Amino acid sequence: MCLALAVGLSGCAVPATDGTPPADPIPVRELSPADARDALAALRRTDRDPSGPAYDREAFGPAWSDVDGNGCNQRDDVLLRDAVPGSTTTTRQGGCAHDVLAGTWVDPYTGARLVMTDMKDPAQAQAVQIDHVVPLAEAWRSGASGWSAGRREAFANDLGVLAASDGAVNAAKGDDDPAAWLPRARFQCAYVLRWVAVKQAWDLAVDDSEDAALRRVLAQCP
Repeated sequence: MCLALAVGLSGCAVPATDGTPPADPIPVRELSPADARDALAALRRTDRDPSGPAYDREAFGPAWSDVDGNGCNQRDDVLLRDAVPGSTTTTRQGGCAHDVLAGTWVDPYTGARLVMTDMKDPAQAQAVQIDHVVPLAEAWRSGASGWSAGRREAFANDLGVLAASDGAVNAAKGDDDPAAWLPRARFQCAYVLRWVAVKQAWDLAVDDSEDAALRRVLAQCP
């Protein structure tokens, strides 16, 4: 299970912390537990510095830009991709050929089925939210505060970083890392595999407590 995220979608290079040119882009890809353990061991380490620059959501650009130029913003792209196949009702809106009006989603963190009949109803739209698997504030603390504005916007809209999820669960997760928040036990392996894959693709650092939590879950993954 890979959090219902398509594998091999967009991924971008990020600048190295020593000022060297960024590496070639790599996608956020599906990792096996063994690959994830190796990737985790290779990630940069960081201490969380409370005196560092304050998180700024606006630094990641407007929410749900159409970064791939298909006429639809990333929210509609993710809603369509992550819906139960054949369940969606869509319409054309402006340049978007698949504005999502209704559908069924399975929350990747709880397994709950989310059946929505009118995604133009604000309550239903809020019930299915687009989660940044690695939250923007967490990315900021892990290295994104030093990125260019364009690179931050690319991260915020990278389909490999995004998943359709239950709104209440997404709110409970907030900007926590796996040391502070994990989904139910049966979904933890998929979650940490995707977390490590995102951090690897974007060269984001991990701190000691985060590393320990990730290692603990990965040790239990088949």
